[in-house]
Amino acid sequence: MPLNVGFWSDIKTMRWMRVPASSFKMIFYPSLLFFNFSLLQRLGIVPSDIPNPIRPLLLISHRIPSSPDSDPMYQKGYCDLLFVAFYVIVWSFVRQSLTFYVLHPIARYYGIKKQSKLDRFAEQGYALIYFLFMTVYGTAVMSTSKIWWYKTEHFWLDYPHWEMTPLAKSYYLLHSAYWTQQLLVLALRLEKPRKDFTELVIHHIVTLWLIGWSYLVNMTRIGNAVFLSMDVSDVFLALTKLANYLEFERTKTTVFLVFLVVWTYFRHYLNLKILWSVWFEFDLVPEFAKRWSPEDGVWFPYWMKYQIFSPLVLLQLVNLFWYFLIWRILIRALTSSKLDDVRSDDEDGEGGEEEIRSQTRYEDGNLPNGVSNRAGRIVVKTEDDD
Repeated sequence: MPLNVGFWSDIKTMRWMRVPASSFKMIFYPSLLFFNFSLLQRLGIVPSDIPNPIRPLLLISHRIPSSPDSDPMYQKGYCDLLFVAFYVIVWSFVRQSLTFYVLHPIARYYGIKKQSKLDRFAEQGYALIYFLFMTVYGTAVMSTSKIWWYKTEHFWLDYPHWEMTPLAKSYYLLHSAYWTQQLLVLALRLEKPRKDFTELVIHHIVTLWLIGWSYLVNMTRIGNAVFLSMDVSDVFLALTKLANYLEFERTKTTVFLVFLVVWTYFRHYLNLKILWSVWFEFDLVPEFAKRWSPEDGVWFPYWMKYQIFSPLVLLQLVNLFWYFLIWRILIRALTSSKLDDVRSDDEDGEGGEEEIRSQTRYEDGNLPNGVSNRAGRIVVKTEDDD
């Protein structure tokens, strides 16, 4: 095999971020070793009391030994980093496989031909699938927790919350892997930058900041609440953008209005409720836990209130910026019958068709050169159009 497509070369060049076959190899080899080791243990060739060295990559680790088999509980530990690293690769494989083998063919079936639009459609298709999955996952986690539905006092009561169910721990770590992978996507420019690229980078960094700190200081309850508030609105954001790319006019308008309501409730009302809780309910933390004592699982000196509050405020500011763009789109639609793509209205950039929707109908003979009238729209052709 040529060196430039070898296993180690794939790792060094991060080819696995782009090519599904490459990431599949990096998933397949550890999985094969894991199942082979397990088989050798079943056959009695390897003693059953020797832990499978590959297990921390594929499955969550650090079970609390005293927890019963009927209700196993987990704590955090260093092997969680191995799990996150492995699932960064898994999410890369899932993303690129869906892009090339599912979402691009769907987009072509509906008449999308430009590569830029194919890529945008695939980005949002993947986002829809992922966030829908994590919305169901996060709802299941919250439904078994005392914080259901956003009972914010339980963010603080009974702290530290260092014991986690298998569902809660895997949910947290899978989200960590996803956002790490998404930050790498931005860093490697696998997605064409939008107008709000800077805000998107800030959003991803703040999200990882919140994930890391909340997990470290045993505040996964508030983390679950923030995750779910983001995931639900992202489902409808992706739906809105997909309807726009497919030019489903009535569907686009309906989904956009639903999206506006969902975004307002989840990204602002619930997040402001969380911020209120951080500021006014922080003192519900038990007195013995208001100190920095990692060996006891408590990390809550007085300044931790500001450490939690600050990134949540920054996240809310980014969300308010996007909220402004959403309302601007709605106002434009009401005043000019034009409903643009959410968050960035020029994503196709150069090399695509600039479509200007107008209530005025023109005759082709009255249009400038290079411009044609299609179904009541003005379509401006650029030089490199097909």
